Amino acid sequence: MSTTNHKRNLSTENLNGSNKRVNLEGQQNQDISIDQDISIGSPDSTSNDIESIPVISEALTNGKWHDTINKVVKSVVSIHFAQTASFDCDPAIVSEATGFVVDSERGIILTNRHVVGAGPFWGYAIFDNHEEAVVKPIYRDPVHDFGFLKFDPKNIKYMEVQSLELKPDLAKVGTEIRVVGNDAGEKLSILAGFISRIDRNTPEYGGLTYNDFNTEYIQAAASASGGSSGSPVVNVDGYAVALQAGGSTEASTDFFLPVYRVLRALKCIQESLPVTRGTIQTQWMLRPFEECRRLGLSDEAEKRAREKFPEIIGLLVAEVILPEGPADQKIKEGDTLISINGIEISNFIKVDDILDSHVGEEVEIILQRGGEDIIVKCDVGNLHDITLSRYLEVGGASFNDMSYQMARIYAIPVKGVFINNATGSFFLDKQETTGWVIDTINDVDIPNLDKFIEVMKSIPDRSRVSMQFRHISDLHSPHNSTIYVDRHWCTSFRLATRNDETGLWDFTELGDALPPVPQSPRAVKFIDIPIDQPGCAQLSRSLVLVTSTIHIPVDAFPAIRKRQHGLVIDASKGLVIVSRNVVPHDCLDVHVVVAESVIIPARVKFLHPTQNFAIIQYDPSLIKTEVLTPKFSDVPLKRGDKATFVGYNYNSRVVTSETKVTDIASINVPRHVLSPRYRGSNLESVAFDTNLVSQCGSGVLADSDGTIRALWMSFLGEGGKDSDTIYKMGIDITELTPFIKDFTEGIDPIVKIVDAEFFGLSLVQARIRGVSDEWIEKIENSGKDRLQFLAVSRVSVPAVNQPKSNLEPGDIVLSIDNKPVYSITDITAKSTKNELNFKIVRRRQEIEVLVPTVEIKPTDHLVFWCGAVLQEPHHAVRQSMLNLPSQVYVTNRMQGSPARHYGISSTNFITHVNGIPTPTLDKFVEVVRQIGDNTYCKLRLVSFDNVPFAISIKTNYHYFPTGELKRDTKLNNWFDIEYDVKNKESKVSHI
Repeated sequence: MSTTNHKRNLSTENLNGSNKRVNLEGQQNQDISIDQDISIGSPDSTSNDIESIPVISEALTNGKWHDTINKVVKSVVSIHFAQTASFDCDPAIVSEATGFVVDSERGIILTNRHVVGAGPFWGYAIFDNHEEAVVKPIYRDPVHDFGFLKFDPKNIKYMEVQSLELKPDLAKVGTEIRVVGNDAGEKLSILAGFISRIDRNTPEYGGLTYNDFNTEYIQAAASASGGSSGSPVVNVDGYAVALQAGGSTEASTDFFLPVYRVLRALKCIQESLPVTRGTIQTQWMLRPFEECRRLGLSDEAEKRAREKFPEIIGLLVAEVILPEGPADQKIKEGDTLISINGIEISNFIKVDDILDSHVGEEVEIILQRGGEDIIVKCDVGNLHDITLSRYLEVGGASFNDMSYQMARIYAIPVKGVFINNATGSFFLDKQETTGWVIDTINDVDIPNLDKFIEVMKSIPDRSRVSMQFRHISDLHSPHNSTIYVDRHWCTSFRLATRNDETGLWDFTELGDALPPVPQSPRAVKFIDIPIDQPGCAQLSRSLVLVTSTIHIPVDAFPAIRKRQHGLVIDASKGLVIVSRNVVPHDCLDVHVVVAESVIIPARVKFLHPTQNFAIIQYDPSLIKTEVLTPKFSDVPLKRGDKATFVGYNYNSRVVTSETKVTDIASINVPRHVLSPRYRGSNLESVAFDTNLVSQCGSGVLADSDGTIRALWMSFLGEGGKDSDTIYKMGIDITELTPFIKDFTEGIDPIVKIVDAEFFGLSLVQARIRGVSDEWIEKIENSGKDRLQFLAVSRVSVPAVNQPKSNLEPGDIVLSIDNKPVYSITDITAKSTKNELNFKIVRRRQEIEVLVPTVEIKPTDHLVFWCGAVLQEPHHAVRQSMLNLPSQVYVTNRMQGSPARHYGISSTNFITHVNGIPTPTLDKFVEVVRQIGDNTYCKLRLVSFDNVPFAISIKTNYHYFPTGELKRDTKLNNWFDIEYDVKNKESKVSHI
């Protein structure tokens, strides 16, 4: 279906400025800064302080430049835009840039190609008087860094929009220029400089990004920064002599695109003619005569060129000839271009002129190779035919045909399927999500996108198929992997095609997924663990690998894959206990791998709200070989107890060690500071005396006869923007056996907890804080090997319809229901009571309070609106806050979406829409469904720090429709709701 891929492909949040920058070594570096103040300076000035540069200030106020700038600014616009989907080498982004009107009657704005983008675009332009107009792309050049946006001139009512005239011939070395741009539609940015070169080769921004080529660039020192892309470069007479395109990050050097080809394209559009673009799939570079001689240019040819064109310093030399292109096997790298169709060539402009006017025809090219003239004839291809205009969404990833841009950079044929966003089923590498090229899938060769679509149509949902692929930056290294095809969470299977009439990309649905193929029972061979203890050796029959694939960012967990080993707790029922680091919620796919041989689908049965474990279930009838249920100890571990550690290291290889318990402590896993999400709390952590535990993310501690004493698990905790901290610790099996017992007896356990966090408090601290000598003596005489009290560190905000806890941070717990509390287990022990009688010390006073126990329900409702993913505040949020402003919580936002563009952030709460309170998700959906497409609405929000603010946001249902995911409590699965804004209809489907 058409709506779900956008709502189900989420990535880390970022904001990139639009001005391309390059460092001096040619490495890619996108400057993400945006001009913030009026910047008026000389070519070498970096100051934004007007008073510090009085010479330029005087020039602007007392000379001809003053009148020129006053005129030019009426043509310059600030462009706020989003590229809504990954496409080719470009990720989805929201950003700002500059453009200027080149045809006020038709409403045509000129800006950069890397602003218009090769893929889906939406945006608006803000004029000098702060009026706003929606813009749509009508042309982006296949190669050069320019494109046109169109607006309706009738929308600008309070100023006369003026056009800037393009005068490419006025760009001369020494010409004084100004780069006139806008910053966020608020402050004018005027940068001064002098043209120093007009024959610079195009800058290289790196490999997996857009690069211009086959044109001269103009160079000047103007210190432009992010957001200035698309600014006009004007002379003192107010003519646009060039277009701002990029610059160096290590100097004040800026690169401008000459507007020769821009002027031609504009005239074609004004006359309703196609903008013809020809190619022979060859990249040329301007090389000085000295280098041309070394490459084979004869003295006679050099003399003739210098006499014919006395102002030039070199000629064009073939740099890259694409295999299987028109010039393949005809032109060689290092050939010097002399003429085309008898016209002698001195620059790129003439090459473009000839090729663009001979599309579909043959041209005669004279080259110099080894001091001799070489004559070749080439067919001129249509550059638009090898320029991308469609992409495919399937399995949570995005694909397009190989682009001329990428093929040119890596000197490969313009063919094949390129993964522009390797996520979902096609998640291949967490460090690199673009640049992968598919060779085969399901053992079928993939020459192009159409063949890939055909193959994907034939693959049933939930299938595992082989895929061979390479990265475009290392085509020598083929990779082979197994792909799990997800067509149920990531339901979108559609082809997007560019429509230059509407400015949108039209979506074509390609059909529903084929149903999954039933799995047949398999026999497997278990290999005993190589250890002298027979009971422990048999544990290989009780340990299985658990893998999860997360596509939906529920509870702030990113789309990711995880794997760890779990322990079978009931082989007859197929029940497995595993860390919640692997199974954080149930809006995912989970599988078990038995004996490293058979993969079996499983489902989530239970998620413990604090103790970091989940219980999943697979179909045991699918395994013919006997899986064993181990024995579980009923004796809690103590410090000094000896046992055997059996763990799985990073390579999923089993390792063992004799060890002993060194420590048992009450802990809470540190919170994730940027985005609260599930973490273990109120834990009794068991530490072992072996270095192997640091290598292992999962395992067990067992007696010599194989009796399980503890689980070794990974815990997800605090993390930064790009990384998370994984904690590893043991959990005594006696903490879990009450739940294991319920499941083995067929009972779905009801877990009621005291919704607060506790920590161990030493006796000396307890004495200082008012605990009586009587209670301290009671602890000292308890016979426990840990002498401590437990104190409250944090109390959760209650969920809707749940009672508020009567505990407060700082309370010291003495007893519960008249039983002294010695460890966290005394608080977390499984209970069905609705309230507990706590005896506590609060502010040095010993009092009794009734504390309610509550059930923690997992998330069961998600809303997708304008690229924001909304849900009720989950438990980790309620653990982190003092109060909840609303039940509408932003857990994530999509790249390139209105939510990101207009300032909705993760961890925000939405309280009102258009002044209407939206206390619940259902009320929010009811209100936003009344808001039309491309319509502004007002939101009132509250930040995670409880700071209220308001924004306006414009809907975009074409790319970011409204939808919901809800859990069906009867069937215990999820269903999807799509809303059709045009027909006011909805479509419901089960996952």
